[in-house]
Amino acid sequence: MRDRHDLNAGGGRQKEERAQRYLKAYKGAVAYEAKKPIKTTTQTAGTGGMTQGLSIQQQRQRDIGDQKRRSESFKPDMDNSLYDIYK
Repeated sequence: MRDRHDLNAGGGRQKEERAQRYLKAYKGAVAYEAKKPIKTTTQTAGTGGMTQGLSIQQQRQRDIGDQKRRSESFKPDMDNSLYDIYK
């Protein structure tokens, strides 16, 4: 019992346990990296095919505006006295 107490008090055991934990974690990390799937898609510099995105969005907004103006043109004018009862 005294020997174990002396070993714990000297700090040698803590260093050894810490080294074993470090080694176990390191080996786990190496094994994980080895088993990780390899990336099969190559990445190249550039826009990634998004060069037309801005012009497509602008055209979509133009179309929405045209459709809104068209639908507004079908609404009757509120200047007619018939519609005064709703004001």
